[in-house]
Amino acid sequence: MTPTPLSAMDRRTAIKWMLTAAATVSILERESFSAETPAPVAKGYGTDPDLLRDYKPGDVWPLTFTDAQRRAAAALCDVIIPEDSKSPSASALHVHEFIDEWISAPYPDQQKDRPIVIEGLAWLDAEAQKRFGANFSDLVRRQQTQICDDICHVPKAKPEFKTAAHFFKKFRDLTAGGFYTTPEGMKDIGYVGNVPLDKFEGPPPEVLKKLGLA
Repeated sequence: MTPTPLSAMDRRTAIKWMLTAAATVSILERESFSAETPAPVAKGYGTDPDLLRDYKPGDVWPLTFTDAQRRAAAALCDVIIPEDSKSPSASALHVHEFIDEWISAPYPDQQKDRPIVIEGLAWLDAEAQKRFGANFSDLVRRQQTQICDDICHVPKAKPEFKTAAHFFKKFRDLTAGGFYTTPEGMKDIGYVGNVPLDKFEGPPPEVLKKLGLA
């Protein structure tokens, strides 16, 4: 299965995305395959990034993923949130690029997530090679799902898959946090948000009645 080339995500969009998604990503019990995955050195944008500036890759911090890691991440994103009749797949919305941005950021939470993701993607490819003789991104969906079924639920994972299961949980949280903060993801769950109205007619009568105000 050959991944479809995607255009690079606009860096300004990525930074806005990170700020929004950070509030939605759950905290994971930290467990990694090893402790030897140094983060790139960068100053970051501090607490008040300039969201009116057009950032280019490398302007804020160097990205992490290699081509192989990017392909594995895109494939795993699509196992977690595949395309359906309501919305595109996670990789079509550049969620794997958001994850690259996230783990590359020089801040404590992101740096803690970095080894979990990098080493987890390496495990995925190694496990795919062991079972099927190809990297994870080159497997058919049935084979990818077979691997993910063994690591998709931490409490039920076999001892040899426990660490990989913690990786999958973190990656699933990041994928959901990225996907559901896109316009397409919000539409998928029916989130409307602030929508301008021609005129304000007040709360619906049924709401007022339920509150005992009508």
